[in-house]
Amino acid sequence: LPGADRAEREEGGTRGGAAAGAGLAGWQAGGGREPLVPAGPRLPRRRRRRRGHEAEAEERVPRLLPGVDRRPTLRAGAARLVQKAELVRLSQTLSLVPRLHWLLVEDAEGPTPLVSGLLAASGLLFTHLAVLTPKAQRLREGEPGWVRPRGVEQRNRALDWLRSGGGAVGGEKDPPPPGTRGVVYFADDDNTYSRELFEEMRWTRGVSVWPVGLVGGLRFEGPRVQDGRVVGFHTAWEPNRPFPVDMAGFAVALSLLLAKPNARFDATAPRGHLESSLLSHLVDPKDLEPRAANCTRVLVWHTRTEKPKMKQEEQLQRQGRGSDPAVEV
Repeated sequence: LPGADRAEREEGGTRGGAAAGAGLAGWQAGGGREPLVPAGPRLPRRRRRRRGHEAEAEERVPRLLPGVDRRPTLRAGAARLVQKAELVRLSQTLSLVPRLHWLLVEDAEGPTPLVSGLLAASGLLFTHLAVLTPKAQRLREGEPGWVRPRGVEQRNRALDWLRSGGGAVGGEKDPPPPGTRGVVYFADDDNTYSRELFEEMRWTRGVSVWPVGLVGGLRFEGPRVQDGRVVGFHTAWEPNRPFPVDMAGFAVALSLLLAKPNARFDATAPRGHLESSLLSHLVDPKDLEPRAANCTRVLVWHTRTEKPKMKQEEQLQRQGRGSDPAVEV
């Protein structure tokens, strides 16, 4: 739920320029003079000596999460090898964004020590949720990633928490109180985000959209805008989908999600229609709000982390000389 911090922005700005003045941003959003989440000073942060992420987590985890070992031994295959690397990268990007509440939903039956420790050490306002993807929806060995929609249960669990609370396994337990102004964005852990993106989405009144780089086999996909309105989409695959956008290419006002309790992601949606299964309950395509300079700037990229090759590790393990499993990677 990103909030705004524009105290240092210059007033005014011209409509034709790339200035970031509050007046210009309000005009681009369709006439509103104030962002959905108003400007506010950054909250003071407690000063502390800088230390490594591992040491900080070791100290904070038992205090914040009683019963969780300080540095648990990880079983081989207990998590994706790149999981922590991706979450560290994402958390440090999010730490640059003022007034943000991170809802992290694990694909697991319950919280894992790795993720719990990372969240506790992040310094971010967070809520930790967990729900396991049903076996029938999981990718089978050798299946390409696009065969089945992924993250459906997890995104819907986050929506459930925003609407009614309950089930949090760490961090803030209660959802935002009624009347809270905020914006909801579904972030994947392996994408690359410019912090400018979060400034852009603060002005969302309903559903805002922007281009996404390196997706759909193109340099970018995104809305086509004419006279400040979305008139189509630049995409190569199934352009006649109701909303041919990537998950990283839109944000939704919290008030709209709360007003539409039946709006959810559909696990049975055809390939490429997962985003449409939610957005069709929320907005008409003509009412989408173009951001990022009328959708001419790319501020998020659909990057993917390469799967590490572990042949040498496997060879050493067979010899009894594998890497120490107590070292969290």
